[in-house]
Amino acid sequence: MTVSSTTKRNSYSGNGSTTVFAYSFKIFDDDDITVILRTDSTGSESVQTKTTHYSVSGVGSASGGNITFGSAPASGITVVLLRETAQTQATDYTPNDPFPADSHEDALDKITLMVQDQQDELDRSLKLSRTNTMTSTEFTVGASTRANKILAFDSSGELAVTQEIGTFQGTDATVTTSNYNQRDIVKSTTTAQLNNIYICVADSLVGDTLTDTDHFALLVDAVSAATSATAAATSATASASSATASASSASTASGHKDTATTKASEAASSATAAASSATAAASSATAAAAALDSFDDTYLGAKSSDPTVDNDGDALTAGDLYFNTTTNNLKIYTGSAWVDAALTAADFLTVANNLSDVASAGTSRTNLGLGTIATQAANSVSITGGSITGITDITIADGGTGASSASAARTALGLEIGADVQAYNADTVFKDVNNTFTAAQRGSTDTDTTNTGSVTLDFDVNQNFVLTLTGNVTLANPSTESVGQSGFITFIQDGTGGRTVSLGTDYETAGAAGITLSSTASATDIVPYVVVASGRILLGAPQLAFA
Repeated sequence: MTVSSTTKRNSYSGNGSTTVFAYSFKIFDDDDITVILRTDSTGSESVQTKTTHYSVSGVGSASGGNITFGSAPASGITVVLLRETAQTQATDYTPNDPFPADSHEDALDKITLMVQDQQDELDRSLKLSRTNTMTSTEFTVGASTRANKILAFDSSGELAVTQEIGTFQGTDATVTTSNYNQRDIVKSTTTAQLNNIYICVADSLVGDTLTDTDHFALLVDAVSAATSATAAATSATASASSATASASSASTASGHKDTATTKASEAASSATAAASSATAAASSATAAAAALDSFDDTYLGAKSSDPTVDNDGDALTAGDLYFNTTTNNLKIYTGSAWVDAALTAADFLTVANNLSDVASAGTSRTNLGLGTIATQAANSVSITGGSITGITDITIADGGTGASSASAARTALGLEIGADVQAYNADTVFKDVNNTFTAAQRGSTDTDTTNTGSVTLDFDVNQNFVLTLTGNVTLANPSTESVGQSGFITFIQDGTGGRTVSLGTDYETAGAAGITLSSTASATDIVPYVVVASGRILLGAPQLAFA
């Protein structure tokens, strides 16, 4: 059969009574289908077990078959039938036997199904668009280093494992006595900035100032809040004194009849001014109290455990902060839970941790204690043709561990063999010795279902070719053939038949007779070939009309 459908899954809604669900794709074995029940309300998935939960019919049928459950899936359950073809190849050809067309076609069908299964996995993965670029989609940070981190993109748009807000580093004076890294959080002990909280916005050295906006930003302004409160209290006191003076002036005026009118007027003016001053003082006090209360409700101070209400007993709000004296971490309220707003220095990779030298191979070798290429040669390290030999012992500078084997050396250096590097083993094939293969070897085959006009075969990529003729074809001269290559070319007539094949000058036949193919619709002919020189592809006699 041909594979004309890309369907590889069917989904149904359970109703508590239906037990039979159809799948509309071909499977080669009853283990090539996976049955999953998904709970719609929670999104949880449960893979079912054949025989225990269901049985399979229709194995090998191009139109599919049925899955029959022992118990009907309930309402609110989605039934997913997913083809997952076993990634094995069981077709075996016996030398000199007639060509097994049926089993060969089944093998091709199975390969096609496996490609469709793999494409389904790719379609459900996160990936770059076809016009987008990224230098690397890999990251090398180990599990312990990336714990509690987030996966993000750096300033170049590349993948990076990074932290959230920063690390609380305790207290410091205005002129700093410690180095700080970006995102570090510091509380000032200097009178002018007492209890102000700053965050480092650019790496800072000893001797920088917390008030330097190039390196620090103010998170909590405790000094301004305290100043506003003091000013409000002072203004209130001045208003009270003014009111007392006004009353005294009015009393004096009543004892002097000649100046009573004047004094009364002055007293009234003073009283009015005092009232205005008192009103302004009250407004200032109110504003200062509101500012202090707002600050007090946002930064709740130091506490030994997560609070459940703010300092006024009111409900917590998203963005509230407090310092946990048990863990020495600044914590922030998300609206539903307290989370760490600062991490310890051990929890993230800092700029000083050899990250800034990766652009320079020499600096990287120095920081890793590997020396220069000349030093390596002097220490019996030979680098030839892209490989490293002669390593008997490696010591990593800065407290590294010596390694007495190549494997231990790679581990110490973080150079473990990965998925893209093939380690040597007994199965390695050498081109300058005789090799004995204990499994079948197959050349790559180009299966092309639409061929008409000029067709150029790629002998560099493929050894064998299966061409369906949909029109008259001329085999153009290739430029990729290599001396000694041999294989076969299969020609299949389409449903019309009568298609002919002409040869370019590089193709030679016995007696320069050319080739004559079967003309019957859907007929299959095979032509063997061998390359004897550049521009000389010798074709054997066609074997016609396989059936």
